[in-house]
Parts: sequence; structure tokens; C-alpha cells
Amino acid sequence: MKKEELLITRLKTYAQSDMLPLHMPGHKRQAMKEPAGIFPNPFSVDITEIKGFDNLHYPEGILKRSMEWAAGVYGAERTYYLVNGSSGGILSAISAAVNPGGRILMSRNCHKSAYHGAILRGIHTEYIYPQILPDLGIQGGILTGDVERMLERHPDTEAVLITSPTYDGIVSDICEIAKVAHHHGIPLIVDEAHGAHFSFGGQVFPKSAISCGADVVIQSLHKTLPSLTQTAVLHLCSERVDAALLEQYLQMYQSSSPSYVFMAAIEQCIYEMETDGLRHMREFAGRLERLRGTLKGLTALYVPGSEVIGRSGVFDMDLSKIVVSCRGCTTRGTEGCINLTGEMLGSWLREEYGIEPELCGTDYLVGITTWLDREQAFYRVEKALMEIDGRLEKADTIWGDRIEKISDSMQWEEYAKVCLTLAEAMEAGFKELPFEQCAGQISKEFIYLYPPGIPIIAPGEMVSKVMVEKILRYREMGLSVQGMADKNGDKLKVVDDSRWNQRLL
Repeated sequence: MKKEELLITRLKTYAQSDMLPLHMPGHKRQAMKEPAGIFPNPFSVDITEIKGFDNLHYPEGILKRSMEWAAGVYGAERTYYLVNGSSGGILSAISAAVNPGGRILMSRNCHKSAYHGAILRGIHTEYIYPQILPDLGIQGGILTGDVERMLERHPDTEAVLITSPTYDGIVSDICEIAKVAHHHGIPLIVDEAHGAHFSFGGQVFPKSAISCGADVVIQSLHKTLPSLTQTAVLHLCSERVDAALLEQYLQMYQSSSPSYVFMAAIEQCIYEMETDGLRHMREFAGRLERLRGTLKGLTALYVPGSEVIGRSGVFDMDLSKIVVSCRGCTTRGTEGCINLTGEMLGSWLREEYGIEPELCGTDYLVGITTWLDREQAFYRVEKALMEIDGRLEKADTIWGDRIEKISDSMQWEEYAKVCLTLAEAMEAGFKELPFEQCAGQISKEFIYLYPPGIPIIAPGEMVSKVMVEKILRYREMGLSVQGMADKNGDKLKVVDDSRWNQRLL
């Protein structure tokens, strides 16, 4: 390999470019200054478990005191530092809360790591489906009534797992969902990976699940706060999940050689936010308000805001997520008028304006902003979106205050038909078929768009004709369809195993 092809060379070249990161990590490639101090050369502080520096998996000294301090900052009973992202925390929480072969109720829009936890423990999964914001085509919140109905239907459920906020910034009513879970005597686990800043937002951002009655809350510091990629925290907020058991699984799912650079970054991030976080967040909220005020002038594109609260299960909304809907927008191409997609919109931002979005979907994209995004960055985003909007045809749908009121009973296009548990499907024999011929088969593989990594199809689920058509459409649109062993996505592994034939008939 040539020197110029090395990853570090490419990273340094990219860092010197003028690309604006409208994506994670939350530090936005900026080193924090006072009062935390500039982070040093990582090689100079990269050590192992030497005398005086404690051990993350058996903390007795500085790390024990650090995590106790962090728990006090957050108002949790215990806080654990995670060095392999929220995924390790989600795996540990599921394993500690649900017995092998037990049952968990989880929102269908959970991250793939939640599904992996169910596979590893042989757990039966029941799903609660988020509502749909119909004019946007994005997921809304989880209804408390749906949680109650599912727990009554499955009284042997051992835990509830909810993702809030979603990738798009949608927050569910965690307080009420926690009450329902506790009424049934089971814990509520909240994947709050995208809401690490909530704990420091005062009244300007949604309340954290920590203060809403959740029993375990997992947050990715690196997503929305100034910390290194792969750093996260897990908060234990009650005795409904056994702390000793949780700690055992944290040891299993994390490296036995945790990075001191990562742990230092976690501590520094929390220190910065404890020291000056409220001021940072208030100033950030002011910049967001100005940006969103300007973007209300868009005539074709649409950036949803607080007007969606109260609809489709949306209890609150994180306004730091900039969701740009291009549903119904058209543009003039060489072959006439064409429908604008999120991928096309993302390409324009990237290639014409030097702005890299976090996620490009079918008819919308998501940008992640944090308090490290300054006014100049917001002006660039504003200028780009307003100019692009000016060359689009008006959307067919009427937006804003005139938005049509549609019942919260709107559901997903199709519920998954679960035929085998995730673990059973993963262990089953299989055959490979052309994807176009897979309708009516039981998938042995995940299929998802990445980001965000939420399964469209999970192992053990029936592949429907609707899903085949949808996924083929995603591929045609240039979206990143992942999960299949066949990287081209032409073939899918489906269950072909005599052990399950009678059940599948």
C-alpha cells in the first residue's frame, strides 16, 4: 500500500477540506478548549491497566470515583463508561434483564444491536410499532396504549425496550410507558443513544429518560456531544435490573483492554457539560431557532418542527435533528420532470455545497447538529437549502400550519410475520434464492438501510411481496441496503430446514 492510500493520510486530507459535517460525531472535528483543556496527542496518554490507573471491569480507584461522580451528574444510581459504543450497553441491558429463552417487548425501530442481543440469548421478541407521520413518511412515537395491550397479551414478558429519541429526533412519552412497564412488574430499557445532550438541555431540549422513570438508559456521547466515536454511557436508575449481573455482562460485551483514551474522553465530555453545558445548550438553541425560522420560508422542501408534537405518538421532538423532507418535490432533468429523492438531495448538498448529511432516505434526509456547530455552519446549511428549494417545483402536499389532520391510527405499511425466533432462524439450514423470488420465504438474514441500521426484515420473518418491491426500489434509488451476505444484494439466504418445516406449514 502506498503512503497516500493509508487511512490516516486520507483522514488528514479530509480534515483539511472545507466539508461541513452535518453528521456525528458530536465534536464536529473540533477540540474543546477551556475549561476542560485541549485534548492531547492520543498516543501520549494511551496506556493499559498499570498501577494507579484502576481497571474498568473491576474499578476500585480513580475509575470507580469517576463513574460515581458521573452518576451524580446525571442523577442515576450508577453510571458505567462504555468503550464500544451504545451497542455493548444495549447487549448488556438485555442480557441482564431477560432470562435465556425469555420474552422481551421491543419497539420495531430498535437498532440492530437489540436484535443481536435477542439472538445471543435465544429470546422471543414481541414488537410494538411506532406510529407514522403520514405526510412525512417517517416514524412517529410509541403509544402507551400499545405497550399496555402487548403486555396484557404476553404476561410472561420480562422487559420493555424503547428507542427514544429516534434517528429523526422523535421522543415518545417515556414517563407513561415506564408506569405501564412498572405496573406489570418489569423494567423499561431506553435506547437514548441519540439523546445524550438531553441531560444537559434544561428546558430547551426534551427531558432525558433518566428523569422519566426508565430503569436503564443507554446514551452515545459521541453522537451529539463532544466525545470520541465509540464512547457511550449506561445509566442504571433502579433495582429492577440487578447491578451485579449487569456488570458481568458489561465485562463480556466490552474489550478486556478498554481504551484509556476513550475513558478520558468520556470523563472530559461529562466534565465540560457539567461545568458549562447549560450555557452551551441555551446558545445552541438560539442558533437553532434562527436557522429554523429561516427554513420556514422553504416552499418545496419542508423541515418539520414542534408542530408535529401531539400527532402520531410524538410526545416531544429534538429540534437539533434537521429533518429535510423532499416528499412530493420534483426537479427538471435531462429527461423531463423527475421526483426528488433524499439521496439526490444529499448528493447536491455534498457536491455543490460541501455539506455532508448524516442520513439520506427515500424522500428525506437527516442532519445532526450539536452545540459545536457555530453560526457560520448554520448559514451554510441555510443558504444551500434555500437555493436548492428555489429550483424545485412546489410539493403536492400542503405543509406547515395547514397540514391535514390525520388520525394517529396510521400504521406501518405491513407488520412483520414472525415464524421463527431470531436465534432459531440464525441456526437453521438455508438455501440461497434470487431476491426477486423470495416472497413467501423465511429470511435467515437481516436487511436494513445503514444508517440507521433498523431492520426492514429480520431473521425468522416472512418475506412479503411488498417488502421485496420496497427493497428493490431502495436499491434502484442508490440507498445503502445492507445485511445480506451477498454484498450485491442479488441473493438472500432463506430458511430451508426440516426441523422447522412443520411449524412453517
